[in-house]
Amino acid sequence: MPSYTMKNKATGELKEMILSLSEREQLLSEGDWEQMLSTPGFVSNVTGTLKMAGSGWKEVLSKVKTGSAASNTIND
Repeated sequence: MPSYTMKNKATGELKEMILSLSEREQLLSEGDWEQMLSTPGFVSNVTGTLKMAGSGWKEVLSKVKTGSAASNTIND
């Protein structure tokens, strides 16, 4: 289920809630809470998938490419 940042209109309290869509709609319709919009956090130092897979994966791709049709789009 998705997580929502909700703000209590009366107290100003911010609370992270895990709700289904129907639960969120019900909570919002009651009028005590409002949904705060947020953006995902910044991610840094992300390693590419080929680098994480290692050199063994390039070997597998090479074998797959060799055994496939001439019109393949496999890059090794």
